Amino acid sequence: LVVLVHTPPGRRSLLPDIVGPRCAMRVREAEDKLAVAPGTVWFAPADYHLLIERDRHFALSVDDPVNYSRPSIDVLFESAVDAYGAALMAVVLTGANADGAAGARAVRRAGGFVVAQDPTGAEVAIMPRATIDAAQPQVVAPLPQIAALLRAVMGGAS
Repeated sequence: LVVLVHTPPGRRSLLPDIVGPRCAMRVREAEDKLAVAPGTVWFAPADYHLLIERDRHFALSVDDPVNYSRPSIDVLFESAVDAYGAALMAVVLTGANADGAAGARAVRRAGGFVVAQDPTGAEVAIMPRATIDAAQPQVVAPLPQIAALLRAVMGGAS
């Protein structure tokens, strides 16, 4: 499970520290060339694009922002498609730009599974709405249903 949050440049993400004690799975921040290990919740580091290489190792990039964002969800999803193909599940939640929509479309085209938060319950509806328009997700749901789906996919871990 890889989590990417748009973190402002120059700030360290505290999410691994906050989520770790509340999660049954191991929680880590992704690092360059580290293998994507199962049973782990990986957080994208701030101010780097996070990619997954074909050999299922992480890569970090300081390329220009995509959709005003670094890390970019599109960059993560598009690289993950090359590594996981139809076995990939992409989830897009609340946000203030269209980042994630093109990547979700790539996941869908590769035969993967796409989930978008119901825009009516999102704090900011732009990202889930853009994802719905671009990728026609198999599931559009409120957060509690998405959480239940992720728990089921992850084998009951939370």
